[in-house]
Amino acid sequence: MGIDSVRVGYIMKPSREEDFAKRGAFPNYPTPNGLIFMPITFELPMSSQLQEIDIVLHKATDEIVSVGMSTSSEFFDQITYTKGMQELERYIEHHPDICIVDPLKNIYPVLDRLKIQQILLGLENLNVEGRCKIRAPRFLKVDNFEEPNLVQRLAEAKLTPPSIVKPQVACGVADAHSMAIVFRYEDYNGLSVPLPAVVQEYVDHSSSIFKFYVLGEKVFYAVKKSTPNADSLMKLSEKKYGLKPLLFDSLKSLPTSEENQHHGDGNCQNANHEMDIRLVTDAACWLRRMLNLTIFGFDVVVSSQFLFGQLYLLQQAIQENTGDHVIVDVNYLPSFKEVPDNVAIPAFWEAIKNFTRLIVLRILRMA
Repeated sequence: MGIDSVRVGYIMKPSREEDFAKRGAFPNYPTPNGLIFMPITFELPMSSQLQEIDIVLHKATDEIVSVGMSTSSEFFDQITYTKGMQELERYIEHHPDICIVDPLKNIYPVLDRLKIQQILLGLENLNVEGRCKIRAPRFLKVDNFEEPNLVQRLAEAKLTPPSIVKPQVACGVADAHSMAIVFRYEDYNGLSVPLPAVVQEYVDHSSSIFKFYVLGEKVFYAVKKSTPNADSLMKLSEKKYGLKPLLFDSLKSLPTSEENQHHGDGNCQNANHEMDIRLVTDAACWLRRMLNLTIFGFDVVVSSQFLFGQLYLLQQAIQENTGDHVIVDVNYLPSFKEVPDNVAIPAFWEAIKNFTRLIVLRILRMA
């Protein structure tokens, strides 16, 4: 494998591949920086295809059959892939000259919401006096919604209603995106969210979410409309469901404000006034080192927090504009389609090329 010309084999579900191809990510000709993209299919023998490949780009989460947890672990550490993905994994294990973006073991933390939450606690080390704080949302793992001391555990974790409840497994299985927003403690009983689950602080964010994309050394973002603040959601639930939990699939839309979005990069100076771009860019670089991933995304909300619980029920809500920057989700190889193609695609190519360059240099040093 040379540095000037690199053959990139890519494998992902057809709809995702088609989306990337339509945007020019996988051209039929070499890219300006020397990448030659070649599709990989599970319909043909893997060995004959990979002999022509220098580096494999994958979306392995498209190929997950099941996710399990060993008895000695609190995290999901048993991932079963399709037969085709297993064959690819075995081949790469026996042919270390083939690079993979990113190594499968590196994506495991993004499959587990509890693991990611615990990693995000390290954001505390980035905070300095005199500027906004970046942090993880408050959270608690729950194995049984009927456990007698659940309310006490939630209180100890500083989780007062409303809270968002998510399955611990983040992707790869059918119900990984089945979630709920719970407005009263008593409604955890019988809640139809898959267990184990992670109860997460619902952060009021004035209906705006910042979607960040890390492509190698470059960081981009897009601002999108998001779910309303908790008071609006509570009124919606009270009107339609009598304050029962608001159940939803996170891959589908929840009530949002009027459609509006804009984009930028880590060096942009005209970002939304609420967002400290430098702070989040620092967090992106920190996450890249912690996760050892080349291409990933994460969502940030800026807190305009309302203190609810019983206060809200008495119509005595108190507003506390904290300005905290809260990372609420992390994902691997996102589509980054909110960023214009003429900006994102060259950065995508450069991230792959730089990854390859680092691997080649590492091999040369070991020789």
